[in-house]
Amino acid sequence: DFLCISLVNGFIQLRYNLGDKTIILQAVQKIHADGKTWHLLKAGRVGNEGYLDLDGTNITQKGSAGMKALDVHTDFYVGGVSSLSLVNSMAVEDEPTGFSGCIREILINDRELKLTATDPKGGANVGDCDGTACGYSVCKNNGTCQVESSGFSCSCPQGWIGNTCEESVHCSQNRCGSRALCIPQPVLFSYTCACALGWSGKHCDNKIKFFTAKFVGNSYIKYIDPLYGKRDLQYTRISLNFSTNQAEALMVWMGKAEDEDNDFLAIGLANGTLKVVINLGERISVPLIHSKDSSTCCDERWHFVTVIQNQTCIKVYLDEELIIFEDIDPDRKYTALNYGGICYFGGFEIGRNIHTVTAGLFQKEFTGKIKDIALFQDSKKVQLMKAEGYNVHNGDHRN
Repeated sequence: DFLCISLVNGFIQLRYNLGDKTIILQAVQKIHADGKTWHLLKAGRVGNEGYLDLDGTNITQKGSAGMKALDVHTDFYVGGVSSLSLVNSMAVEDEPTGFSGCIREILINDRELKLTATDPKGGANVGDCDGTACGYSVCKNNGTCQVESSGFSCSCPQGWIGNTCEESVHCSQNRCGSRALCIPQPVLFSYTCACALGWSGKHCDNKIKFFTAKFVGNSYIKYIDPLYGKRDLQYTRISLNFSTNQAEALMVWMGKAEDEDNDFLAIGLANGTLKVVINLGERISVPLIHSKDSSTCCDERWHFVTVIQNQTCIKVYLDEELIIFEDIDPDRKYTALNYGGICYFGGFEIGRNIHTVTAGLFQKEFTGKIKDIALFQDSKKVQLMKAEGYNVHNGDHRN
């Protein structure tokens, strides 16, 4: 499998192969090869249907029945590859050659690749395309860059300060503790402190411990499963107790949550009823929703939920009653939950929108309490205090 964007006789080409045939899309207009004109390129695919947009002119190609997943486990190359012999002969029209020119602001599945000297895994023969100390987007938050004899300086818009306009004026004198993030609140001309897991208080200077995690809507816990390498990923089990008064929420996301190809198992609420979604590799996620006729999940009482994945058979128990039993793929094409050993509870990292990350499957972060999380057949419950997270409070008492 591959996905390749190339330049052929002045035309942009997108080629990809999902395992059965190579699909080719070519832009209708030539690019300006004058070394001065910037072009905006958007390319990709949804299933086996491709699209290519150059400077606002869009072409698409409907896919026919066949493969729908891009199975690649290699590095992502920009501008060239470490050895041109690695390039599949069908990925380019002629003999492959490296790119000469400038590339900036690359987004893969809405995540920006930082094209710096230190962020990529590796590279060779790459220089600063701007030719000055300003480079591209050196000044953050719409700051303006000026070249100076000593390097560069940034002229910052109102509300931002720092060498690269990276700091909000509202956080310049913040009293947040060392284990906290300062979140500017421009409308209030103030800030709030987001406390790291194990800390609380207005300025995050009170150390806390808890067994019951209280989520307040902009909270999350990211737990790394230390036993992931030994798990039988064809059989997954997770259980927990929760209480909430919210009708929409994401409670659990087992998976990397980095891009659309990642496997996941998700548990949440939709319209006040339990919603479970699992993706073992097909990328077609079938939500399993509990019937609305039953007792509501958002009555602030404690509810016990267990989700079991046995290859493609999914069982969901709510308060020890079997409410969902379904085989999501009788053909058994994908049977393992490759979740990367990562479990999110309550939401994702600060600044990541639930609706965007879950591709619309869930709408909001969780507000309420979670306790007694158990993975697989482990005798010990998940030690939440050993995880990463922010804005999680002590929910052990009725508060």
